[in-house]
Amino acid sequence: MIVITGAAGFIGSCLARHLNDLGYNDLVLVDDFSRADKNRNLEGKTWAEKIHRNDFPGWLWEKYYFVDAIFHIGARTDTTEQNWDIFQELNLDYTKTLWELCAQHQIPFIYASSAATYGLGEQGYDDRHDVVNSLKPLNPYGDSKNEFDKWALQQEVQPPHWYGLKFFNVYGPNEYHKGRMASVIFHTSRQIKSTGQMKLFRSHRADYEDGQQKRDFVYVKDVLKVMYWLYDRKPESGLYNLGTGQARSFWDLAVNTFKTLGLEPKISFIDTPEDIRDTYQYFTEANMAKLRQAGYKDDFHTLEAGIEDYLREYLSEEKIY
Repeated sequence: MIVITGAAGFIGSCLARHLNDLGYNDLVLVDDFSRADKNRNLEGKTWAEKIHRNDFPGWLWEKYYFVDAIFHIGARTDTTEQNWDIFQELNLDYTKTLWELCAQHQIPFIYASSAATYGLGEQGYDDRHDVVNSLKPLNPYGDSKNEFDKWALQQEVQPPHWYGLKFFNVYGPNEYHKGRMASVIFHTSRQIKSTGQMKLFRSHRADYEDGQQKRDFVYVKDVLKVMYWLYDRKPESGLYNLGTGQARSFWDLAVNTFKTLGLEPKISFIDTPEDIRDTYQYFTEANMAKLRQAGYKDDFHTLEAGIEDYLREYLSEEKIY
C-alpha cells in the first residue's frame, strides 16, 4: 500500500490520479474529508481505504507492515495564517509523529517542504543542507516548514529513504477549492473570464517594475513525476528543490493566459494587500542541480506549455484530474 496524506487536496489528489494511472490502486487516502469542494477531487480515483487524519497515526502503528511508502502532502498551507499553534500541531508535531513511525518501521517517507523556507532569498535558492539553519522565512507557514527541515536533518534515526520536497509555485488542476491560496494562473483565468482583464500586484520596490516580480512556476504534472521517481529510484535521502529552475514574471504569466484564451492582453495593477506586502517574495528560482545530479532527466513544462494544458484540458470546464 502507498499512503497519501492531504489526499483530497490539490497535490495529494493529483498524486492519487497519477499513481492510479501507473497501476497503483491499493492506496490509503488520509485527510479530514470534511469539505465537499475538496472531496470532489477524489472523483474517479481508486483506493483501498480512506482514513481521517486524526486516526491515521494509530492506524499506522497497527498496520505499518502493509505500507510501502508514505507521501505526506497534508499540511496547513495558508501563508496568511498567523496562529502558530495551528502550524505547530499540523505541520510540525503531526509530521514528526509520522517520521518517527516511518523510522521505526523502515517505511520510505516523502514529505512536502516549501520554497517559503527561503524567505527573501538572502542565502539563494539552493537545497544544500548546510544553509537550512541560516534561512529566514517570511511568515509562520514558512517557519513551520523550515523548522521541520531542521529537525529532520538532526535526527539520527531516519526512515530508510526520505525526501523533503521544497515545492516552488505549483499550479494545475484540482486547486478549485483553495480560494485565495490557489495559483495566480487560476485567479488570472477566472478574472479574465469574468471581467475581460487582469489586475496584477503593483511593485512596492524600486528595483522591480510593476508585473516583473518573478517566481518559479512548476506544473503539477511535473511535480508528480518527480515524486514518483524519488519513490521508485530511491536516490540519496535529503531535501530537494522542486521547481523548474527558471523564474518567470507575473507579466509573462498573464500575457500567456490571455493568449491561450484567444484574447488580447488587458492588464492593470493594484497595490499588494497590506497583510502580505511585507512578506511578499519578489523573486524565487529553484536551483535544480541536486535533483539532476541524482539522476532525474525528464524535462519540465515551460510556463507556456503548462498554462495551455491547464486551461484547455481542465480550467475551461473546471475538470478534475
